[in-house]
Parts: sequence; C-alpha cells; structure tokens
Amino acid sequence: MSIQATFDSELQFGDDIHVVDFISDIHLSETMPATAAAWEAYMAATKADAVFLLGDVFEVWVGDDARTRPFEARCTAAIAATAARVPVWLQHGNRDFLIGGEFAQATGARLLADPASVTAFGRTLLLTHGDELVVDDVPYQMFRQQVRDPGYQQQFLSQPLEARLALAAKMRAASMARHDEPVTYADVDETMAKAWLARLGTDTMIHGHTHRPGSQARDGWTRHVLSDWDRDTPVPEARRAQVLRWTAAGFERLAPEQA
Repeated sequence: MSIQATFDSELQFGDDIHVVDFISDIHLSETMPATAAAWEAYMAATKADAVFLLGDVFEVWVGDDARTRPFEARCTAAIAATAARVPVWLQHGNRDFLIGGEFAQATGARLLADPASVTAFGRTLLLTHGDELVVDDVPYQMFRQQVRDPGYQQQFLSQPLEARLALAAKMRAASMARHDEPVTYADVDETMAKAWLARLGTDTMIHGHTHRPGSQARDGWTRHVLSDWDRDTPVPEARRAQVLRWTAAGFERLAPEQA
C-alpha cells in the first residue's frame, strides 16, 4: 500500500482555538526510555487545542512500514490518540523526513510543509524545522540535497525494511562513536531567515533543529527556538524538555508535565 502524502502550508485558526503547542527534536528512540515516557505523557494529557510536531520527532525513520515495529507502534498509537481529540500537525525534520502518507493515515496527523504558516490571535507565524536555514553547515546541506531527492528516496525505500534498519543502525553506531567529541550545532542564517519572513509578510518564526532553545528579538524580527528533549542523560542538570505554548497572551515555555 502506498498513500500519497499531502502537506498543509497555510493554516488559519478560528475562535475555537485558544491554546497551541509547539515541540520538536524529541528524537524518540528505544535507547531513550525516559524521554519517550515524558513525550507520551505529554501527548496524552496536553491541554492544547492544537499540537505541532516540528520535526525530528523520531531519532530515525526508515519508512512508514517501520510503524508496525513495537516501539514505533507505541509512538504511532500515542500520536493517534492525541489526534483523535485535537488536531496534530507533523513537519519533517532531518532525521524523520521519510514520514509519509501511510503514517499520516495511521495516526490522523496532518503533514506540514516546510516552511509553513499559521495564523491565530491576530498574528501569523512562520514554522520550519530549521535545518534548511543552517547554510553554514555545508556538508549537511550537501547530504540534505541528496537524501531529499525523490529518486534517492524511492531507491532507498525499495530496499527491504531489515536492510534499511541495518543501515540506520550502522549510521547510529558511527554517531555514538563520536559522542566523546564536542558537539556544536550550527545556527540558522539570519539573512535567509529574514528573507523567508519577508516573503510571508510576517516577523516571527518558530524553528527547532539547532538545540539552542530560547527566544530572541532582533533587527525587526523575532524567533522562538524550540528545545530538544533529553530526559535520559546521566547529567541531571543537562536534562531538558520544553513545550512552547502560544495563546492570545503570547508565548510561554513549559515543562511537559505542566502542559
């Protein structure tokens, strides 16, 4: 079965939407059980009227047929349960860009274009995972161009699931071998970010990817950078997970347990 993926790009909320939540970079994986548990609890209990998952929900996604594996099935069920009571949108990240129409149908979540916009409370926001804006990371941008190519994706997805999983495990092992090296996440290019905002006619952006959570207002534009989630690190002070909540009163950052 192959279901054509459709993507929303311009959303307009009415008076029935009062609370909107944004999260990204949860990096769901069997190897991070505390993080997965915090995310599942949030999805089950959130008081939001709409939820946006802005990329890298999963540490890796090798195709929608992976959703039947035990851990992925659990995550699929969590999204489906939330989408049954409030609208959920999901945007591709740099790790889960192979999420497609079958996953959307299985969960009831809507796929979101990148970039996309949402209008509510008299304001319009630009929504993006953020990786396309990190132009200084040239090796990554070359990799991104390759793996986002439809021909490349078709060739990859034509392989058996076990072969795709083996390749993903190999890539993860290489990444784990570098964990003792300092990790530096490149930031978005401000010139490009402002150009995107200008095309949309707004001055506010929400993105993830960089693992540099915070809100910044500068030079006529504002960005809200989403937190990555990690409740499994052995360093207590390094554990974090945030929800960015948007209401008519503005933005606030909450722990998942408060949202």
